[in-house]
Amino acid sequence: QVQLVESGGGLVQAGESLTLSCAASGSGFGINIMGWYRQAPGNQRELVATITSGVTTNYADSVKGRFTISRDNAKRTVYLQMNSLKPENTAVYDCYLRTEWAIRRDMDYWGKGTLGTVSS
Repeated sequence: QVQLVESGGGLVQAGESLTLSCAASGSGFGINIMGWYRQAPGNQRELVATITSGVTTNYADSVKGRFTISRDNAKRTVYLQMNSLKPENTAVYDCYLRTEWAIRRDMDYWGKGTLGTVSS
């Protein structure tokens, strides 16, 4: 079983930054992909960024150039550095992890989410 613990959400003003962290714990698994999704009020959950064990990254077009995803394999932790934040970036940010053995989407693991709020 995999457990994900997220941190780093909070309230900031437009133009400021937040750094999110997600640490994976458990045993008997290797990490294929870790990443972040978000769900803004009234919207569906959407991809923000992902990173593979080979450090290949993928970003939503709306965050390219402002957000940076990284990971520490030894700590089994993924980070999301969010710069130049805008009010429309307000959302619950949710960490996810796909193991090396996952063959179906329902085998992915999800954190409980951390709220990032950006005021104008």
